[in-house]
Amino acid sequence: MRYLSKIAILAACAMLLAGATASGQTPPKAGLPVLTTSAGQSTDVETLNIVMEEAGIKYDYCDVPTVDMLAAGVGLGGRTSAAGFHVEVQTDPAKFPAGTPYKAVIFAIGASLKGMGASGLTLESEEARLKKLIDFCKQKKILVMAVHIGGESKRGAPGSDNERMIDAVAPSADFIVVTKDSNKDGRFTKLAKAKGLPLAEVDYALGLVDIVKQVLL
Repeated sequence: MRYLSKIAILAACAMLLAGATASGQTPPKAGLPVLTTSAGQSTDVETLNIVMEEAGIKYDYCDVPTVDMLAAGVGLGGRTSAAGFHVEVQTDPAKFPAGTPYKAVIFAIGASLKGMGASGLTLESEEARLKKLIDFCKQKKILVMAVHIGGESKRGAPGSDNERMIDAVAPSADFIVVTKDSNKDGRFTKLAKAKGLPLAEVDYALGLVDIVKQVLL
């Protein structure tokens, strides 16, 4: 993983596991296989991937997948990591051979100009990339799950980097999951109500473990 030690993230999350409860509507059911990715290239996607591992769910991951890669299904068309581009293929090939269409894509929302710069992206090109991915998911009936677990540090004033990443994904999601700190102003609650979307709120990031199990298993 790119920025932080996986062990350090897991240790920090484990300290918060007790009391990591969820509230909100019943999650939709998608099933496997699943792709995890970033909306804004922050380190929150690393936390999401640790959640998946804690849930015992095998997944594919790419920080900046293209529509062609998503359309290629499990294995992401054989793409491998390179500078500014990271791929992990963990999906069990015995259950889901290469090319099996994804049933869900989970977007970890949070902007990092450093992360975008490392991937050769600007805010505008990241927004355009996300729109293409979500449009494809809608066309192919792939569940879009928007996750915001970065808390207040990944929020901002209207029009800020982080708010633009929220705008790019959350209104078009099929399911939104946020931490309480991410939703202190009730923005996600209002958005979900206005769009008629199911929303779950967790105390801490590892509260996602039970939710992803419900959605994917």
